[in-house]
Parts: sequence; C-alpha cells; structure tokens
Amino acid sequence: MKPDFKFPEHLSPEVKEKFIRYRKQGIKTPPLKNLRTPEQLEGIRACAKINTGILDYVTPYIKEGISTGEIDHLVYEYTVSHGAVPAPLNYEGFPKSCCVSINEVVCHGILSDTEILKNGDILNVDVSTLYNSYFSDASRMFMIGEVSAEKKRLVEVAKECLETGIEAAQLWARLGDVGAVIQRHAEKNGYSVVRDLCGHGIGLKFHEVPDVEHFGRPGT
Repeated sequence: MKPDFKFPEHLSPEVKEKFIRYRKQGIKTPPLKNLRTPEQLEGIRACAKINTGILDYVTPYIKEGISTGEIDHLVYEYTVSHGAVPAPLNYEGFPKSCCVSINEVVCHGILSDTEILKNGDILNVDVSTLYNSYFSDASRMFMIGEVSAEKKRLVEVAKECLETGIEAAQLWARLGDVGAVIQRHAEKNGYSVVRDLCGHGIGLKFHEVPDVEHFGRPGT
C-alpha cells in the first residue's frame, strides 16, 4: 500500500485493515470508490425496491397470449409512475424498457408487439431501473402453461444455482468461490454455464465492476 494512500472516511477500521493485508498478499480487491457510503447504499436500496416492484407488478400479466411488447409497456408505465426511468431505454441505442428472452435466447432479447407468448414457453424478464441517480438490475424466470419436463428442470436448476451463489456471496468471500459453486451445481445436474456473459456490479452506473462470472476457481 502506498504511504500516501487515503481511505474514504466512511470505511471501518476492519475494512481498512483487511484491504491493507489483502493488497500486501497480492489479493485482488475492488476499487475503493466502489465501496459505498451508507447514504449511497440507501439510495441503491430505494432504487432496487422499485425494480423488484416492477417484476412483482408484471408477474400476473405474463401468460399465454400476451406480447413481449405489452410486457415492455407495463414495465415502462410502472417505472415512470414511481418517478424512475427504465435504464435500458435508449442505452447505446437499445429501443425498449426491459429485456425478455424466450426459450433458447440467453439474454437481452428485444421485445416486439408481434412476439406472442405461447403455452410451453420459458422466459426471463430482465428489468433495470434508474432512480435518483442510482441503478438497480434484476430478472425473473417464468414458465407459461404446460411446460415440458426438460424446460422445467432447466428453470429449477438455474434457480438452485442462483441460491447457491447467493449463499456463497457473503462478507469477505471471493468471486471465484461464487462462480465455483454455481458452476459445480450446474455441471452436477448435467448442464453447462454461459461463459460469454456474466453478472456485474450496479449502483452509480448501469454496469460496474466487478464482473460476476458463473464459473470460477475456489479461493480466487
């Protein structure tokens, strides 16, 4: 650690001590600017509350016969009615307020008034919100009507992977541990994980460090 290195005032002595020790050991640590102040955390939580509310709001509408364009409209109306902005809208030219990815589409599916949900579909609705200069981001899986056993099992294992990842993502844990447990559970059940896309940090920007990969080596 450089002698003139200065920590943000809001960090506790424990955090400062661990940062110094980890840096000396060559362990990668996040940028200090990404360690949020209590005020920032409250702002992110308020934004995330709206973001979760969006998913709760659209859930009863997501059924056979609705178009993905209608889902987009529902997301937009709920978001703006709560004083927030859909973060994806016009982001790098993206034309919609959320992403809906059906069946084989991994993520970032673009919505359309002519794309109609059918019995047996599985889909992911991915919503991101900007509220009072803070960002949040989350998604939810849905199964439409009578879904095949193969698709149902995929959704179930994906949820289990999420839960194991959350269990591993505790204070002072490492992202390699998080990725490793996700990868292990997926492969144990006969699946692979997507390596070309990953999760990410949020808060003051739409996409922030760290990248959160769904594979990894424990202890890294």
